[in-house]
Amino acid sequence: MNRRCFLSRSGAALLGAVALQGAEPTSSKDADAKSDSTKKKDTYVPPHLVPPLVGSQLYGWGQYYDRSGKKLSEHLDETFRALRGLGYDYAEATLDVVNPDNNARLAERMSKAGLKPVSFYTGGAVHVLGKATETVERIGRAAREAAKAGFGIVNFNPDPIGRDKTDPELAIQADALRDLGEELASGGIKLGIHHHTPELRNGAKEFHSNFTQCPGTQVGFCYDVHWVFRGGIQPLECLRRYGSRVVSWHLRQSRERIWWEDLDSGDIDYRAIADFATEHQLPQFYTVELALEGGTRITRDAVANHQRSREYVRSMFGV
Repeated sequence: MNRRCFLSRSGAALLGAVALQGAEPTSSKDADAKSDSTKKKDTYVPPHLVPPLVGSQLYGWGQYYDRSGKKLSEHLDETFRALRGLGYDYAEATLDVVNPDNNARLAERMSKAGLKPVSFYTGGAVHVLGKATETVERIGRAAREAAKAGFGIVNFNPDPIGRDKTDPELAIQADALRDLGEELASGGIKLGIHHHTPELRNGAKEFHSNFTQCPGTQVGFCYDVHWVFRGGIQPLECLRRYGSRVVSWHLRQSRERIWWEDLDSGDIDYRAIADFATEHQLPQFYTVELALEGGTRITRDAVANHQRSREYVRSMFGV
């Protein structure tokens, strides 16, 4: 099951369990974006969150439980305790937009295990008039409840549609992203745009559009290093252009372009990325995401791989 299917099917179930158990455009704007990417003053730290913080995306944990015939939603407390024991500060789950109160309940359960409320991941359609407004309003309501529990970041991936979006659709999407950024900011939440490979097709047209049509003050960047790499953009080049927008990070590694079971050496030069992040004082909200795919060589369990990954983050990023 791929990430999108997993999130759409498991997000409500996971947080429901909480309730039960308690071609690249060129313009002057583009040039400004390139020159602005290294301005330290533009970096943003969400309110109530004190970096550095290192977390784990729950998607990969769900995959490991699936492999053993179990459900993550039935083992959340166990997972939270394991993460805290390994030195992680937070877990990133899917924002519950159907039952917003569940987001605060999730924070309570994480707190019992010693974890902090930091970020949520979500998606939605924002390229069609009407539907875009509904998506913004739905996420806004859920985020307000999350903010009350201390969360400061929502990482949002616009839904793909099976083809490249047209210029009018991208314009509607940009309007919606600006609205979403304003809506979240009014409640103390920072928006970080996340991407998968559909947005990176056709010269990464949609990827760039989401940023060049939206000011960084409203629309930040959840920098998933490996998805950007897989989409054909060199990680350091991406940082040089959009580094000032970074709100949070998703960290994964591959070898010969196949996802590796832990965060270690491989296709991506994380030393260079860490040096850039340190030099430009980028926000230190690092989320390890050990997702599995066909070809991933699995030799250890989820706990061991997350332990090794936590040590790697410490060795690379110094946190």
